[in-house]
Amino acid sequence: MTYRSIVVACVAAVGVAVPLVAQAPIRVDTGVAVPMRDGVVLRADLYRLPGDGRFPVLVHRTPYSRTESPTDPLVLAAVRRGYAVLLQDVRGRYGSGGVYEAYRQEGRDGYDTIEWAAHQPWSNGAVGTFGLSYPGAVQWLAAVEHPPSLKAMVPAMTFSTPENFWYSGGVWDGSWLDWTWLNIAPDLRRRLGVPGPRTDEEAARSWDSDGPAARTYRPMLELPDFKGVAPWYYEWMRHPPGDAWWSFARLPGRYDKVSAAVLNLSGWFDEMYGPSGAVENFQGAGDALVLGPWTHGVDAVQRRKAGERDFGSVAALDYVGTVLGWMDRHVKGVDSAKAEPAVRVFVMGSNRWRSADRWPFPGTRPDTLYLERAAGGGTGRLVKRPPAGTGRETVIHSDPGHPVTDPFQGRFGAHDYRSLIPGPGVAVFETAPFAAPVEIIGRVVAELAVSASVPDFDLWVQLYDVAPDGTAWNLSTPGTALQRASYREGGPERRLVKPGETVRLRMDHLVTANRFLAGHRLRVVITPAFAPLFSVNPQTGAQEFESDSVRAGDIRIGSAAGRVSRIVLPVVAVGDR
Repeated sequence: MTYRSIVVACVAAVGVAVPLVAQAPIRVDTGVAVPMRDGVVLRADLYRLPGDGRFPVLVHRTPYSRTESPTDPLVLAAVRRGYAVLLQDVRGRYGSGGVYEAYRQEGRDGYDTIEWAAHQPWSNGAVGTFGLSYPGAVQWLAAVEHPPSLKAMVPAMTFSTPENFWYSGGVWDGSWLDWTWLNIAPDLRRRLGVPGPRTDEEAARSWDSDGPAARTYRPMLELPDFKGVAPWYYEWMRHPPGDAWWSFARLPGRYDKVSAAVLNLSGWFDEMYGPSGAVENFQGAGDALVLGPWTHGVDAVQRRKAGERDFGSVAALDYVGTVLGWMDRHVKGVDSAKAEPAVRVFVMGSNRWRSADRWPFPGTRPDTLYLERAAGGGTGRLVKRPPAGTGRETVIHSDPGHPVTDPFQGRFGAHDYRSLIPGPGVAVFETAPFAAPVEIIGRVVAELAVSASVPDFDLWVQLYDVAPDGTAWNLSTPGTALQRASYREGGPERRLVKPGETVRLRMDHLVTANRFLAGHRLRVVITPAFAPLFSVNPQTGAQEFESDSVRAGDIRIGSAAGRVSRIVLPVVAVGDR
């Protein structure tokens, strides 16, 4: 362990609106040994004010190297505010001992770290945790182990269940390939002494040259790039949604173990699991929920723009102030910031925040719109009354060898999707222009009656706000409303679709908030794929994990009596604040 002191000059720049401790040097103890219950030692850096004082402790655990941002504004502001901050490499990463197995060991290791920190001579025994994405997930995995010293946590932009994290509606999330390749495998190769990219820079160069081929490699279980490096990557694919093997990562059913005060935070353009994860966790064991117009990341939360859309200056969040205000209230027991309502959501279209004391938003009423096939093809309609008659259906041709692709290639954020028009692989439905503003806040549900000429297929449902000039802004990240037909009952068993059989697909993980202004329309686009975000269904009845063959076919969406397809919107009274 080494000791050093640093002097930070511009602490006020982080925007902390409370008195700060005088500009004394910050003490940093590096490589601090934190023993786990099985004897493995994890390494951490400890930031605190000099002297022999006892401080409340904030813990941040990461697989991305604890030394990556030694002058993080949040860390420095926290120390100046009287906290000790512990930044730790998780097991098997960078300075820490043990073997890394993504997510599976974070519950116990998190518990042990929190309790170790609470009982150090520089600690007053009260601990809070913070972090986003993986560092958000580790907080939940530790919290459901019930560490008695954990008083508060701010898990941002993270998951609630394996079924909305590794999968979405039974469809494998292809971004695990990117994440493992770019963020995890390099350090694992370095530790193992095996060939291949060993730094982030080398991994980025190899991704540019080899990543596209890796994305389309089939069977996926035979991808050579992580063999002997990340065996857990292949193990994930061997366990379908609903498998008991995933119990280590399933938070519902364990919320009663959480006694800490929890602030959940996500964005409408976060990773697919983020908004629904934040809502489910808030309903299970949360004290506050903040949902804004952001993409994934701390920097994104502090911006007014996501993708190509500017949401105005009020869209940006003071992340440092939000986290430390929560910690002051629930770890220190002092109020350093204005108390906010339990739920705060940013409503796109009006570009205003709305608040409530609970979720679902008070006064929410379901508004059902039925899909009506377009006569002669083209754009169908979304109508209030269920369709009459029989035999009406919209046909989508699905060819896994040439899947429908995202015009923006999976780039997160708000984009103008007006180029998605009716075609062989694309079905489009929309309302008439709204005569008056319509506001939705909450969970959008899609229920589709579908048959197909293939034994398995996927369907994506996406929502857009279409302006009179034709601009079509997406209202969530693609993949939040996605379902594989064979997993329509959740798994782990698959149920293939029989010839001529009509099945019902229900998708209820799309969470958003938007005001459709007068003259605007709601557009719904349905496709069988939207590469490259998720894997593409081969449609043979086999899975892409073990097969490289594909089969094209037709998917028929019902729009008739007995085969009704619909969208249910969470409509609220139009608000001004």
